[in-house]
Amino acid sequence: MWVRPCDWAGAQLKRGGETEMLRFQRTRHRLLLLSFLVFLADTVVAVGLVVSAQAAKDCERACGSYAAPYPFGFSDGCPIHLGCSNLPKPTIRIGEFTVRNITDDGLLVDVPPACNRSVHAARSLFGNNYALSRRNGLFLRNCTPTAGKSLTERCSVDTILIDGSCGPVYDNATCLYNATKEGFFNADSIAASGCGFLFTTIGINDPGGVSVPSLDLSTAELAWWLEGTCRCAADANCTTVTSPVTHRPGFRCGCSEGFQGDGFIDGTGCRRVSDPNQKCNPTKYMTGGCGGTTSRYGFLVGGIIAGASAMAALAAVCWWIKRHSSLTRKRKSMRRLLSEASCAVPLYSYKDMEKATDGFSADHILGTGAFGTVYAGMFSHDRLVAVKKIKNLNNDSIEQVMNEIRLLSSVSHPNLVRLLGCCVEQREQILVYEYMPHGTLAQHLQRVRGPVLPWTVRLTIAAETAKAIAYLHSAVHPPIYHRDIKSSNILLDHRFNPKVADFGLSRMGMTEMSHISTAPQGTPGYLDPQYHQNFQLSDKSDVYSFGVVLTEIITALKAVDFSRAQSEVYLAALAVDRIGKGCIDDIIDPHLAPHRDPRTLASIHKVAELAFRCLAFHRDMRPSMTEVADELEQIRLSGWVPTDGSMFLSKSSSSCSSPSSCNEKPRTTSKSRRLASVSSRGEEVKGGSPVSVQEPWFSDRSSLSENNLLGNAIH
Repeated sequence: MWVRPCDWAGAQLKRGGETEMLRFQRTRHRLLLLSFLVFLADTVVAVGLVVSAQAAKDCERACGSYAAPYPFGFSDGCPIHLGCSNLPKPTIRIGEFTVRNITDDGLLVDVPPACNRSVHAARSLFGNNYALSRRNGLFLRNCTPTAGKSLTERCSVDTILIDGSCGPVYDNATCLYNATKEGFFNADSIAASGCGFLFTTIGINDPGGVSVPSLDLSTAELAWWLEGTCRCAADANCTTVTSPVTHRPGFRCGCSEGFQGDGFIDGTGCRRVSDPNQKCNPTKYMTGGCGGTTSRYGFLVGGIIAGASAMAALAAVCWWIKRHSSLTRKRKSMRRLLSEASCAVPLYSYKDMEKATDGFSADHILGTGAFGTVYAGMFSHDRLVAVKKIKNLNNDSIEQVMNEIRLLSSVSHPNLVRLLGCCVEQREQILVYEYMPHGTLAQHLQRVRGPVLPWTVRLTIAAETAKAIAYLHSAVHPPIYHRDIKSSNILLDHRFNPKVADFGLSRMGMTEMSHISTAPQGTPGYLDPQYHQNFQLSDKSDVYSFGVVLTEIITALKAVDFSRAQSEVYLAALAVDRIGKGCIDDIIDPHLAPHRDPRTLASIHKVAELAFRCLAFHRDMRPSMTEVADELEQIRLSGWVPTDGSMFLSKSSSSCSSPSSCNEKPRTTSKSRRLASVSSRGEEVKGGSPVSVQEPWFSDRSSLSENNLLGNAIH
């Protein structure tokens, strides 16, 4: 068939146009498909970023005060989910184990020894993002031999790990060291070990080289990773791993040298530190190695010094304010108490007391007792005083101090010691009395100081002391019961006039009642036995105590002396026995020389008879203090002229009425020895003591420098 050239050319053109059209359509389709794929990829990435950001936002990273670094957290939105236990304190946990520390490439877990912990507990050490690393060894118990494994090759550290608390376990225990080629522990090998219990784990730190590996007992080291491909920051290094659990690829990021951070894009990334060669640490920061040209130690030391100085100044101000307010409060409290006591006793400052006593110097001590120490003091106007510093500060001592202030400020008698003032500062309670240069009656009777007191002086002291006590019982309303009458509480002034002191135990009585009920208080040897027996305090209790003082004046013996025979330890019992048997001469002080002066002997016998009545057991048989004072004054003023009714002037009265009865309890010092002693010291007594209190006392022992000061006026 013949075809025309024009038709053939048209056909060829038509066929070529169709081919070009097809090619164009195919290219357009390919471009559309490629654009769709790119859009889809971008969408997936965007969604991934949103999901990742939302996941990071929903991750709880705080466990108590600890903030975990990325990628760790304590909620489901965290890449690596750990447990957080808040009881009894916040603790990071993996299963039943406690996480001790989180490092850049591992987790340190505590696995304490446990005898009956199942071997399956080791499964909790394997997770989707962490597993036991090869740097561990498991110590297993209750093992049975398996194929290809013998238990005879025991663990070389079992003697260290087992203390015997789990029983005999060496014959069925083993150590398991098994790692995969990726450097992780094989979880399946633990279950296949044939052992029943996981006792503990051993962390093995092998630095390589010639260094000896170290063992970290009861510790397991877990390696961690994130699944997927590397998503590390620009300045971070990526370490790829293959998960031994899921067998999927994973990675771990770490900042390059000179950078800090977690290294992850989704975390804090990496930031450059000042020193490009080393990471910044506190030491380098303080020395200026993390930026800056100077050391910061100077600023730190300066800040510490400034802060310490400010704190010291603040503490000093607070201390001064507290001290000042405390002193002010104590002064107000004392003034209030004094006001309640209706007295106007001067208040002295503590500085005045220190100045008066030369800082309470030991050279100024006059005496020390159970309730305090007495010092000799000198005020600026050259006035000698006695300063009593109370010790054992408590409610009882405060009550006694206030009681003494209250009573002494309400009475006035020439034979009662005067209270000149007080001081309540620096946690101290101080009383100021008039100064008694000749100390106490007890010191003179016991020959502790001064020469022998003649009978005339002793009798005058007894009479004037009785007047002072009678004044407290009869002239004061309500009456005052002293409760502590004794020779050491009778002070002597420069003319040997007595003054009764120490009213700390005194009580006010009731006019309409014969006694008051109170717990017995006083000094052993002077205490009224009936008061001690029935707790009934009356004026006759002071009468009994004064009777003991009378026997001390007669005998110069101590009220209580354990060196005497058991039945004679108490002077009151000894005196009652001797006077009752008519053996008064057996107990008279040999220095009084009774046989050389019949009038003195008669006077002593009369006072002894009065003391005998004062020492009666039943208080109704004792005379009142007014009667005692009147009788002593009559004896003192009688001139010791014998009366017709006196039985004491006969020769027989000088000795016992019944020699046999007197010899029942012989004295350690015989009558002849007493007289010999008196004869040898007759001149001393005659020339060294006044015959009455009206004569001046010319003693070279009355100066302050020779410690001739006030004696102990306290218990």
